[in-house]
Amino acid sequence: MADDFQLPLMRSLPKGELLSPRPLILASGSPRRAELMAAAGYQFSVVLPADGAEDQPKPGEPATEVVERLAYQKAADVAARLRGSMLLSRAVVIAADTLGAVDDLLLGKPVDADDARRMLRLLSGRRHQVLTGVCLWDVAGGGFVVESVVTELEMKVIDDATIHQHIESLRWQGKAGGFGFQDGNDWLRIVSGSESNVVGLPMERLAELLAGFDKFSRLID
Repeated sequence: MADDFQLPLMRSLPKGELLSPRPLILASGSPRRAELMAAAGYQFSVVLPADGAEDQPKPGEPATEVVERLAYQKAADVAARLRGSMLLSRAVVIAADTLGAVDDLLLGKPVDADDARRMLRLLSGRRHQVLTGVCLWDVAGGGFVVESVVTELEMKVIDDATIHQHIESLRWQGKAGGFGFQDGNDWLRIVSGSESNVVGLPMERLAELLAGFDKFSRLID
């Protein structure tokens, strides 16, 4: 396991089981989500969702609705492509989308180093939220469940030298808000909520969703 994944949360991640065992498909190219799934002991395959132009926040859309909608779209896309597969038609797709939010401003993955620097300066000395939408989708039956999980964090005041060092490390790349909690930065602390949610997948809630999926998933309208 990579050195970045030595936080306590990585050593005791919960695992949930479906009532009837089925293949699990992770609809994500995120290595962090794959690491979380593997650390919890899940056996799974990875199928990347299609890149969609609609996968952007809409003006005025609440953060919880954004992450739930995008997770739903990812799961639906992968499930539709798997329905013709004899081997994976019984699979359950797991999709997620993570955003940061401070006040009413949504923070996705930085597009470049300047964008990451802007985000870190905005978050410096403030509390903010990390939200992850999670969607589970039954490929064969079309049942799904989607919801969001919120974690509140606080960032210490960080000076430009610290921000520059972080930018130079390239650890901002591909991470909502321009940082990864798993990187062990001493200028971040969790105020409330799930640590794994900040990494990109709320493993505690995922275990509960898998355990109850056959009971509370709903069919698409």
